Amino acid sequence: MSSRDLPKPTLCYVALTGNPNCGKTTIFNALTGLRAKVANYAGVTVERREGRLRGGDSTLDILILDLPGSYSLSPKTQDEEIARDVLFQRLEDVPAPSAVIVVTDASNLHRNLYYATQVIELGYPTVLALNMMDVARQNGLEINVGMLETELGVPVVPLVASKGEGIAELKARIEQLCRQESWNSPKSFCPLQPSFEAEIEKLDGLLKSQPGRPEINARVECLLMLADEKVLSAAAKRYSPDLVQAVREARGRLEQAGADWRTATIEARYGRIGEICNAAITRTLSVEETFSDRLDRILTHKVWGMLIFLAMMALIFQSIFNIARVPMEWLSEGIDWLGRHVESMMPAGALNDLLVNGVISGVGAVVVFLPQILLLFLFICLLEDSGYMARAAFIMDRIMSKVGLHGKSFIPLLSSYACAIPGILSTRTIENPKDRLATILVAPLMSCSARLPVYTVLIGACVPEVKVLGVFKLPGLTLLAMYLLGTIAALIMAWVFKSTFLKSPPPLLIMELPPYKRPLATVVLRHMWDRSKVFLTQAGTVILGINIILWFLASYPKQPSIQAEFDARRAEIVRQAFPGTDSPEAIQARLAQLRNGGPDSVGAPDFKTLRERLGMLEREEASARLQHSFAGLLGRIIEPVIEPLGFDWKIGIGIISSFAAREVFVSTMSVVYNVGEESGNGASASLVKVMKEQRRPDGRAVFTPLTTFSLMIFYVFALQCASTVAVVRRETNSWKWPIFQWLYLGILAWVMAFLTYHGGQLLGFH
Repeated sequence: MSSRDLPKPTLCYVALTGNPNCGKTTIFNALTGLRAKVANYAGVTVERREGRLRGGDSTLDILILDLPGSYSLSPKTQDEEIARDVLFQRLEDVPAPSAVIVVTDASNLHRNLYYATQVIELGYPTVLALNMMDVARQNGLEINVGMLETELGVPVVPLVASKGEGIAELKARIEQLCRQESWNSPKSFCPLQPSFEAEIEKLDGLLKSQPGRPEINARVECLLMLADEKVLSAAAKRYSPDLVQAVREARGRLEQAGADWRTATIEARYGRIGEICNAAITRTLSVEETFSDRLDRILTHKVWGMLIFLAMMALIFQSIFNIARVPMEWLSEGIDWLGRHVESMMPAGALNDLLVNGVISGVGAVVVFLPQILLLFLFICLLEDSGYMARAAFIMDRIMSKVGLHGKSFIPLLSSYACAIPGILSTRTIENPKDRLATILVAPLMSCSARLPVYTVLIGACVPEVKVLGVFKLPGLTLLAMYLLGTIAALIMAWVFKSTFLKSPPPLLIMELPPYKRPLATVVLRHMWDRSKVFLTQAGTVILGINIILWFLASYPKQPSIQAEFDARRAEIVRQAFPGTDSPEAIQARLAQLRNGGPDSVGAPDFKTLRERLGMLEREEASARLQHSFAGLLGRIIEPVIEPLGFDWKIGIGIISSFAAREVFVSTMSVVYNVGEESGNGASASLVKVMKEQRRPDGRAVFTPLTTFSLMIFYVFALQCASTVAVVRRETNSWKWPIFQWLYLGILAWVMAFLTYHGGQLLGFH
């Protein structure tokens, strides 16, 4: 039988859902083998992750859709709205699920079953994945799986997903559900008084008569419409006027009967859940204080918790400098070798110059920081997966509340350390629209990973390797200071916004602290790989394109007069060193010997001095060419604006180019300073070394400590990321807020850099 004759696998769409922090993502990765397709749901910025079930029956093509974490089918955030709409079959671009996996935390089953019972009531073929069984046992809980299955009416699979326990049985259960030809007759977990049941029955009949109703249990939706005021107001167009009026009349009749329609369904559901837990759960030993509780007494302490958090941040940034140094040197040497190899293989000319100085040198100047980017993502992933990130939000709530922000705002802000874009996207977990907008407006002030290459190269140019307190080094502390400055600025600006046009009552923090977990190496490594792919893809597309444009702007128009002037000056140096060398051919041969040969092969009386004179002349020629190029003209145009900040026109070129992406500043400086610049042995000089050698017309160094700090502070505040602007436009559905954000951050960057530069001069710094 040929492959064409084989029957095609049956496609089965399975929704994976559950509360946040129940291990749902770990289960998704175990089922799909970390091969997830990531996109966005149509019309919103909520991330959509789906992947095929691996290692199952070849006759079934099972696609697992990982829904956002939800506490209830009455949504309070955009994430929960998406989960509800998928289960209610309201999204046109998402097929109706054939089955549902509900993940629950076995150590906190009473809370998790609220959402789980709502989903089970919908009637889908369902399996309950009872995760974190090891934590439940540690907490002295013994769960009777058979009794739980009887009470819930669906199969229950105990799991320890972090160790792979129970995954094979879960896969088998999923395949059974996908073969199931009929849906369940779901149990009801919300027993109500007869008056309530009568009203629900009336609404049920009206709802089922609505055209295009999906084949899910209408009773669940009727309960939501009756008990949740937001359901009708948020989706009034989805229901007929008759149904909306019927809901209002039902509420009125219940109020007249003395029944509280807002809380009755919640109380009834939790009452039934209590009965289920009493029947299925046995406490085998008294655990008054768990390991997480003992650890939280220290890590969430109002004094020690904050000190530990700051020490941890200092350690992270110190490690980013120290651990990444060796692989960065390897990458730098590899990029230099590649540049020399390409240069030697091709004839001299514009194409050679473009590939070596524009592409390899420019892109390589950013790629060399990949080890630091990977380390930053490693630490963030460890904080998230271990459960510490939620504690950090709890610790920072004391500070956040003082500036009018919710403690939940800290997680998007902390995520913005990696990239402002996912940080802004994660603000959808903040219920209050004003709190969410304030968080979006200040998120770019958190120093993202794109700033890391800028900080690193500037710190390397001017900050000495001096030990502080015998443990930390000054470069690492300087980097920490930049991150702290951005964080403090974000809090101050949030206070300004929340005190003025975004004024609202101080929010209360109600959030779950998940148990501490051991991060899985496979998940952490996959996360680092995904992030590095994004970084390298940007280096290979956006940064490459910008560097080609910059190379052109920095190399053209050609100035024959400049070429002739410096050729004459080089010829004069050769004639003085080698009397009798007059022909152009002989002069070029001597120049080649001086550039590539050694003292013995050249035979010059003062070989080292000659090399230095030629190197200085080539740098002077490169500066003259750049000054008369298109890029030089652009830098000269904005120089009056940036000169008060201590910046020259060359730095201005880097600032302009980095409006597309901040890290482009590094590659721009590499292109700007390496056009025509080579060290005596023919290898490209390192960017840090070249920056240290830069001089102003009066002989002063360009990158003094004061100028460097002024430039770093400019980058702390300035919004130089076109992608962030686009995401803010999409999240706010208006150009007003991204334009406002770009302007206020630009003005703030200029003012703070101005104060730094001139304040430093008044204090005697230079």
